[in-house]
Amino acid sequence: MKRVREVIVVEGKYDAIRLRSAVDATVVQTDGFGIFRDKEQLVLLRRMAQSRGLLILTDSDGAGFVIRNFLGGSIPAAQVKHAYVPELCGKERRKRVGSKEGLIGVEGMENAVILEALRRAGATFEDAPDVAPATGCALTKADLYAAGLSGTPDSAARRQLLQETLQLPKKMSANRLLDALNTAITPAEYVAALQAVNARLTPDG
Repeated sequence: MKRVREVIVVEGKYDAIRLRSAVDATVVQTDGFGIFRDKEQLVLLRRMAQSRGLLILTDSDGAGFVIRNFLGGSIPAAQVKHAYVPELCGKERRKRVGSKEGLIGVEGMENAVILEALRRAGATFEDAPDVAPATGCALTKADLYAAGLSGTPDSAARRQLLQETLQLPKKMSANRLLDALNTAITPAEYVAALQAVNARLTPDG
């Protein structure tokens, strides 16, 4: 499976599932028009764009272009690439009724079609499995567990404090936090923030 350097932005969770079956990449979803109201998510996308670059892959319908244009106007053009899927009539298998415009979205595309769309957009494919992120921490799920950020009774509270310290969105799962740390946060920033969290949680001696 090819690894993509850029952070790929899609609309929904089924689009994200499709992308992860086609490439090894950090995939972020906008939750449709939710990105218009989620200022924290937009701040995170800007940080990701500055670190790794964004590759926007939305549906080819009107709604997809509204989201694409919003992101394109909110993030420096030099940090954004646009990938387009073809306009194919039909509907996704899981849906009883197709979209308003009758077009198949990203989730309904074959992997080969998605790969071609990414190539045409100028995606950076990194075949070496050990290539570290340009800025990010290169952490694993085991690292989060060791730091008490997952798998412990107070891990959710610890994540909340860490996200607050790093000015990341508050509502993040452990997996989403891992993506953010590995994409938009430097190792030094992470260590300093983790130390600050531990200091806040340690009772005064």
